[in-house]
Amino acid sequence: MPITSINPATNKELQTYNTRTDKEVKEIIDKAHDCFLSYKKTAYAERAKILNKAAEILENNKESYAETMTREMGKTYRSAIAEVEKCAWVCRYYAENGSDFLADELVETEAHKSMISYRPLGVLLAVMPWNYPLWQVFRFAAPALMAGNTALLKHASNVPQSALNIEAVFKEAGMPAYAFSSLLISSEQVEAIIRNDKVKAVTLTGSGPAGAAVASVAAQEIKKAVLELGGSDPYLILEDADLDLAAEQCTQSRLLNAGQSCIGAKRFIVVETVYEAFLEKFKQKMSAAIMGDPFQAVDLGPMAGKSFQEEVHQQVMESAAAGADIVLGGILPESEGAYYPPTILTNVKKGQPAYDDEIFGPVASVIKAKDEAEAIQIANDTSFGLGACVFTEDLEKGERIAKEELEAGCCFVNQFVKSDPRLPFGGINKSGFGRELSHFGIREFTNTKTVYIK
Repeated sequence: MPITSINPATNKELQTYNTRTDKEVKEIIDKAHDCFLSYKKTAYAERAKILNKAAEILENNKESYAETMTREMGKTYRSAIAEVEKCAWVCRYYAENGSDFLADELVETEAHKSMISYRPLGVLLAVMPWNYPLWQVFRFAAPALMAGNTALLKHASNVPQSALNIEAVFKEAGMPAYAFSSLLISSEQVEAIIRNDKVKAVTLTGSGPAGAAVASVAAQEIKKAVLELGGSDPYLILEDADLDLAAEQCTQSRLLNAGQSCIGAKRFIVVETVYEAFLEKFKQKMSAAIMGDPFQAVDLGPMAGKSFQEEVHQQVMESAAAGADIVLGGILPESEGAYYPPTILTNVKKGQPAYDDEIFGPVASVIKAKDEAEAIQIANDTSFGLGACVFTEDLEKGERIAKEELEAGCCFVNQFVKSDPRLPFGGINKSGFGRELSHFGIREFTNTKTVYIK
């Protein structure tokens, strides 16, 4: 079945590719395994040199890679440029720090010598989403390759050009043939890849159902899996918050990537003493956002496709039918593109999609809480647990809430949640398991080996 990419701003076809056959995929896996047997013996310095070269290629060609992302999935060109630059950062970060993260650790025992050694696993499969076509892949690939693994990429079917660009970057940087391969395949072909004996582990970023399907196959094969799934991130605005800062940060997080971000702010939980004041400032910020051609100076472009636009609108309409009030947006534009306006819902209650589910679009659920304790309770009243944020001018209180009270993998104070190569990234509950980035990320796909010498 061919793969076709469509420009979501115009709903016009861009390019069509033929998918790999099962036989071709098996041959690539075999070659990736053969590559691993030699690549794992290369020195860290050699791998670092390749990653640094990849960073240089990304920076020198960032306009081209950004343009491809904007055309394929609709993110603003400005944010696409930033995404390419972040990919260069993660390559350089692991080039500089990878050998230290994986250095042998001596442990004092009664043995002559005992240590912890980190060794690569082999061929890894990455199943990646469309919302950050380059970043999602590089944040996996840079540490995985630095550790000495080889990688297979099954990218989302609507961003095949970006998938091929990533493979080309590593090839030009000097990565050995088949150390990194982009497989243009269907979702139905993923299971057989996971079950292949030469594939040692799998990582997926995507939806809960997709994660459950991949993890179940990996579990049957007794293989390591790392999942980064959805989120319904709560942002708490307490009575001592800087409301101007909160409104600005909340708007930026909710509209980033047209709202199509796992760690984007979703639920805004405001204590009642500042509820009206915050809502007014938030509404002003959201309504001032400019939506339009993603190649222009706009705040948000189209969503990634008509189906995503329609799903978000259905969630809004179902929430409204169940009692939520639409105080901004909520109207489908008359456009060929998959645009959806900044939208605010209030009177959001349990049982509505706006409360219970992840809305993957520029829709904000504003929820009133009587006090700090209830705000924390509402924040944790979710099946997800990826990111969370609290706004307060009392930094000690903010730290306590972020560290001890909020049930999520990434908890921020007075700053919208974002990923950083220097810090671990991942969630709990139905937001997945395992960690990417920092030293935790590079060790996820290694054998933490005990070596004991008597």
